[in-house]
Amino acid sequence: MALPSEKLAESLEALKQLREKGILVIQSKDLSRTHRERLVKNGFLQQVMKGWYIPSRQDELPGESTAWFTSFWNFCSIYLNKRFGNAWSLSPEQSLSLQVGNWTVPKQLFVRSPKGRNRVTLLPHKTSFFDAKYPLPSQKEIELIDGLRVFSLPSALLACSAKFFIQNSTDVKTALSLIRDASDILNLLLVGGHSTIAGRLAGAFRNIGRDHIADEIVKTMSLVGYDVREIDPFENVPNIDLSHQSQSPYVNRMRIMWQQMRILVMKHFPRSPDRVTNISTYLKRVEDVYLTDAYHSLSIEGYHVTTELIERVRDGNWNPYNNEKDKQHIAALSARGYWQAFKAVEKSLVTVLKGANPGKIFENDHQDWYREMFAPSVAAGILKPVNLAGYRNESVYIRHSMHVPPNSTAVRDLIPALCNLLIQESEPAVRVVLGHFFFVYIHPYMDGNGRLGRFLMNVMLAAGGYPWTVIPVQQRNEYMTALEEASVQQNIVPFSKFLGNLVVDTLKEKDF
Repeated sequence: MALPSEKLAESLEALKQLREKGILVIQSKDLSRTHRERLVKNGFLQQVMKGWYIPSRQDELPGESTAWFTSFWNFCSIYLNKRFGNAWSLSPEQSLSLQVGNWTVPKQLFVRSPKGRNRVTLLPHKTSFFDAKYPLPSQKEIELIDGLRVFSLPSALLACSAKFFIQNSTDVKTALSLIRDASDILNLLLVGGHSTIAGRLAGAFRNIGRDHIADEIVKTMSLVGYDVREIDPFENVPNIDLSHQSQSPYVNRMRIMWQQMRILVMKHFPRSPDRVTNISTYLKRVEDVYLTDAYHSLSIEGYHVTTELIERVRDGNWNPYNNEKDKQHIAALSARGYWQAFKAVEKSLVTVLKGANPGKIFENDHQDWYREMFAPSVAAGILKPVNLAGYRNESVYIRHSMHVPPNSTAVRDLIPALCNLLIQESEPAVRVVLGHFFFVYIHPYMDGNGRLGRFLMNVMLAAGGYPWTVIPVQQRNEYMTALEEASVQQNIVPFSKFLGNLVVDTLKEKDF
């Protein structure tokens, strides 16, 4: 008789064969009932709905959302294609968001299909989709993005509601910035005789500084007899000049978010103190806070460290090669990497405190911080040398988060753009809050993004005369919730207040 472990191994092998074939969304027919039940029981498979499953990790806690949020878009594309064939598309609003790189998992996904039932289908973790019985646009107005049938960008701009322009101004302005000339828009406007929509789009293009396109829309529609009344649809949203922007939707979207968020940051973050005059005293305070900083920063990431371990590693009283306990202790390697990265950050601090542009220093030095952080793990053979090469080359997902970081190609555009924003930013508070937020939003590395984001935050704090500030592990939930709110809802206020309160508390301490 086969042992339980042998039976599980057989089921895992069956799952592995499916994954090797590229099957990541599993239907009942793909696995025997015995394999399915065994894999679900042992945490390697999760049921999405009757007859549909996704792989999961055994270490995920019951009720954890990571596997679902990771699989959401892939599941939707496969399930919807199975159910509707080619006769479906996402709504124009959701299509537009995906077209500009916003892959945040929605609470409810709106789907159009002539076969729709006007019903809600419940999905895990309070998500769902609504399939509306609705005619589809012409085939030339539908595009495929990662298996998802979406409206083309010009078609989505015409079909989106006026309300969407206000509620999702970041995505809409990003979409407008990607339109190079008026021809694609005008073709659709003229065929449909959309004079009201023409007025809204003309006003929207003029709002972002694309006057030429706005004029072309108004002149052409008027020439053929349509009465176009231009209206700016972005009520109470600051105008942003996007007349000369990148053709990367991710970069344009980040720049728009930066401009909109910076106003709120300045309202909710304390004003910059006087510039640091005694550099040696400031650096001494940073040295003194190291143990506390390392303990909390590593603990936030889930490493089980103690101040004794951190101090022992800092002082060199460890040996990952001969001491078996240390060799197996991932926390020790992480603590050593944190210490080495901290020393590299201190060098950056010195330059910043002497008056160098902090954005430029981050641009020049952040790869050094990363390499130092993971060098011990490479030396111990846990990571390969290629892991120090730089930014990630594959997708990454954040545990428990509905935010999906940009793809690896977009990272190559986003990090230089973030550096430029930091270099050009005049307000210290904005550099602190948005520097940290956008770094973890981009998630440029496979690991270490949170720690590096906090290092970035503290370099920007130093440049503004603020003290080095520790984010306590006891406030991890509030910290992560504020980041999630900023990433998913684009509401930077909670994160600004959270960091601002910590800075104020630190300023009140005797040593500062």
